[in-house]
Amino acid sequence: MLLDVTNTKEMLQAILSSIDEGIHVINAEGTTVFYNEIAARHDGVVVNDVLAKHLLDVFPTFSKETSTLLKVIETGEPIYNQHQRYPNVRGQLIETVNTTLPILVDGKVIGAVEIAKNFTKIQQLSWKLIDLEARVNETHLQEKRSPSENSASYRLTDIVTVNDEFASIKEKALKSAESSSPILIYGETGTGKELMVQGIHNASERRKRSFIAQNCAAIPSSLLESILFGTAKGSYTGAIERPGLFELADGGTLFLDELNSMPLDTQAKILRVLQNGKIRRVGSTSERTVDVRIIVAMNEDPNWCMNQQTLRKDLYYRLNVIYFKIPPLRERKEDLPLLIDHFVQRYNFKLGKLVTHVAKDVKRVFYEYNWPGNVRELEHAIESALNLIEGNTLTIEHLPLHLLEATNQIGVETIIPALRDVVSSTEKKWIRKAMQATDGNIQRAAKLLKIPRQTLQYKLSKLDQNFTAEN
Repeated sequence: MLLDVTNTKEMLQAILSSIDEGIHVINAEGTTVFYNEIAARHDGVVVNDVLAKHLLDVFPTFSKETSTLLKVIETGEPIYNQHQRYPNVRGQLIETVNTTLPILVDGKVIGAVEIAKNFTKIQQLSWKLIDLEARVNETHLQEKRSPSENSASYRLTDIVTVNDEFASIKEKALKSAESSSPILIYGETGTGKELMVQGIHNASERRKRSFIAQNCAAIPSSLLESILFGTAKGSYTGAIERPGLFELADGGTLFLDELNSMPLDTQAKILRVLQNGKIRRVGSTSERTVDVRIIVAMNEDPNWCMNQQTLRKDLYYRLNVIYFKIPPLRERKEDLPLLIDHFVQRYNFKLGKLVTHVAKDVKRVFYEYNWPGNVRELEHAIESALNLIEGNTLTIEHLPLHLLEATNQIGVETIIPALRDVVSSTEKKWIRKAMQATDGNIQRAAKLLKIPRQTLQYKLSKLDQNFTAEN
């Protein structure tokens, strides 16, 4: 027996209402035609308060530029996995991940549907777990806490690449996590050395113990030794018994970045720790045994550093048990599409933007640029661009000036906009001001603009302005 249309519609609504995700459907005019109970809970409203009403009338915090539903109606293109953070009508901060799709009939957009997964509760539980873990650590390691202690938040899966060489390095890094042998990583600035180090730590059996990172160039050489090895009481005026980074990292991982900035005599003491697993606090006569995996990184070639005598050869040979050379971004430009998409999504979320397109000339600039700052520089370029965007497309005008200069994109056509665009924009601006000043009276607005009434009427129809005309 075939179901009639009414039964089919009721069955469909029952199915959509039972799904454990928020579902919101609007028509081409922006009016809500379906809104389930889960979506209502997200937004802190009642279903009937939203149905048959325009989206912006019910949710005034959104606009045509920030609403994913209205953006899909406008462009006809889907938006996948878009993070949104907004206060609902009850003042609760809601965080969702949305997929928004156009509804097409005979190639024409007749509406849009949005499926929203609420991550607010999950994140709140995560914060509680982190807080609980911090309290436990505070009790257990009260005397071992240090401002230099960091947590390893990245995993090897966070490294985005389709480059064969880098993918192979990731596989070897995962295998290296099984041992406690020292690791030496070489890569230019911004290639992601610390990200890889954190990934190795989190893939190892040491992941539940301390991960401590220290940039050797960030601390005066006179203080570096006491920070690494600790101090004994009375070793100098005001000195107290204080553990160093090796003791704080006991059982875990110690990451030393820019090792070639470390004084040679301190490098000799690092070598001694690698050989016998013992440290001696500054000013102390006794030794302490530590179990620490040492991973070091350099942004200059180790062989060049040895020739320049900024890296001890004996330390290099002891560290170079496992060696990784991270390729610079200019040698793996096939990763650019993935990285661009990754950073656009990240800063869409952080900055409350809704960028869904990257113009072809922007991609051309990214491919032509040499990226001396590598992935970090690419991230900062996209963050800078998204701070300037008002629409949904990243264009060449939004890029940092140094990228355009380096790729010869700066010219008269870049600095001076098309005259037609300037005239149209200026005309639209002053027509709007005149109509607002006269409460939509075309006759009075024409007088202010010093143009015939018929001319203003023509321009209003051409510009498609939504003003209330008073004849």
